[in-house]
Amino acid sequence: MAAALIEARRAAQKGEVPVGCVMVRDGKIVSRAHNLKETLADPTAHAEILCLKKAAKKLGGWNLSRAVLYATLEPCLMCAGAMVEARLKQACFGARDPRSRAYKWLKKNRVKIKSGVLKEECGKLLKDFFRDLRK
Repeated sequence: MAAALIEARRAAQKGEVPVGCVMVRDGKIVSRAHNLKETLADPTAHAEILCLKKAAKKLGGWNLSRAVLYATLEPCLMCAGAMVEARLKQACFGARDPRSRAYKWLKKNRVKIKSGVLKEECGKLLKDFFRDLRK
């Protein structure tokens, strides 16, 4: 999750919502990404989607069932759907998103979830970003 936090900080430096993500397989990071919606003018350029795409390309296939995704924020339903389509078996999240219904949906689709990993750090990064944005 520490590596995902680094990605989230990179997003914030670009004026993006600070969400970062890494994909790990066999104990090694295979892909990293952060939000790029504003930079790419792309509504699908969420950290999780970009990370899944990079991992699939690097590993040579869309089936990521042996990988674990780490994201600083609970995903939206679009990202959760992509995780299920990639056959992820496990995902770890930092801060919970009270507006998201993805946590329950992922569990229903047999994705093992661990939430609250470095939640204070992940949550503070988001709170600080939006506080500064409102100023």
